[in-house]
Amino acid sequence: MRRRSPRRLLGVLAAAALGLTLFASAPAAGAVTTAARTAAVQPLSTSTPVVFVHGYTGSASNWTTAMSVFRLRGWSSSLLFAYEYDSYGNNVTNAQGLAAYVENVKARTGASKVAIVNHSMGGLVSQYYLKVLGGNTSVSHLASIAGANHGTTYAAACLIYTTCQQMYPGSSFIAQITSGDETPGSTRYATWYSACDGIILPYTSTRLDGATNHNVLCQTHIGFLADTSVLGQIASFVAS
Repeated sequence: MRRRSPRRLLGVLAAAALGLTLFASAPAAGAVTTAARTAAVQPLSTSTPVVFVHGYTGSASNWTTAMSVFRLRGWSSSLLFAYEYDSYGNNVTNAQGLAAYVENVKARTGASKVAIVNHSMGGLVSQYYLKVLGGNTSVSHLASIAGANHGTTYAAACLIYTTCQQMYPGSSFIAQITSGDETPGSTRYATWYSACDGIILPYTSTRLDGATNHNVLCQTHIGFLADTSVLGQIASFVAS
């Protein structure tokens, strides 16, 4: 077999570093493909427990994909938790329940802080916990996915429920969690939102002053829950 020149070998190594597949020969292609896969699924070292908080009418099952992504990134299943609450009750009570749940997670894991990842109305539950109940001292990272953080006019469709009344823009609940500092404490805050959401209206409602706000090109409200690209970004954020 003809030996490759040093320049050619350097080219192969550069291509592999960029995660590209080189088809110069079958053995070389296989080696580069393996390297690319290893780079794409580089585990992140973290011991931070993650508490996922679903949205209106949601449940722990909403986080199946997210938990798979976090496990792929290096989290143990024993550090991934899903908080469930009453979608039709009162978000003050739901936030109090989240506070108790976080304390339980801390006791079970021995961690001093947890990370919270929320979706939709879970943003209201999380924000009330962090801001009004002082939960920011127990939270290292807060990631809000299409959170109804400033309310959504879509809640007009379910105003018979207290949670929806609280989720409507201009409610006293929204005023309480958005007045003054929206990102209190040393917690790191980030949001992901999209003009294609369709449920959070206006879609910019998710943004929080003081947070790192990510405008996703086009993703639907429920589609976010299966968006492995966004979920991967969130895993990296939590590990930072």
